[in-house]
Amino acid sequence: MDYKKSKAPVNTVTRNIMELCDETGNIYESVAIISKRANQISSEIKQDLSKKLAEFASYNDSLEEVFENREQIEISRYYEKLPKPTLLATEEFVEGNIYYRDPSKDASTATPAE
Repeated sequence: MDYKKSKAPVNTVTRNIMELCDETGNIYESVAIISKRANQISSEIKQDLSKKLAEFASYNDSLEEVFENREQIEISRYYEKLPKPTLLATEEFVEGNIYYRDPSKDASTATPAE
């Protein structure tokens, strides 16, 4: 998913709990799915940000000199303005863009091999 082009809100949105549990039948299962996806999105964003900021890294051992790079500041501000990973994951879940499965349910419905 391209989180940069997401239509997820930047601010917190009040959601109807009953709509969130429609697909799974259990609100706790829905929240667990959303939280796992939010962790994935968070790690993707962190890796992307670290990769971009590494280009501007200064390998100077001097603690007295601190350089402020304008591009680095702009990149950091851009990532601060992105929606939070939980909002992105919730939007994906509501739109039905998250694939999930329950291994315990899959095992119980599986037919034994003959």
